[in-house]
Amino acid sequence: MYVKDDARRLGVGRAVYRSLFDLLALQGFWNAYAGITLPNPASVGLHESMGFRTVGIYRKVGYKLASWHDVGWWQLPLREHDGPPEPPTHLHSLAASPEWDRAMYSGIRFLRL
Repeated sequence: MYVKDDARRLGVGRAVYRSLFDLLALQGFWNAYAGITLPNPASVGLHESMGFRTVGIYRKVGYKLASWHDVGWWQLPLREHDGPPEPPTHLHSLAASPEWDRAMYSGIRFLRL
């Protein structure tokens, strides 16, 4: 996710992620994953503050801004792994539900506008 420079440190990333995590959980997903081009202390800090934990680093696999970069991978469990997975629920079948509205707006409390 990219946030414009003048919108950083206002809670936008946290708000978007909170809603995304709630929507993914509603669909039945078990985990969320993030790939971060390194070094990027601000992104790592955001992800780890949201509960992501490092699962690995691929060395020199990303070419960006005329140089090679490592890409780190982070994982966030969205719910307990308490049984076999079901197929994900399609978003269009959730869109008319009250849970959809709650998930879509759950991140708003993180905004500092």
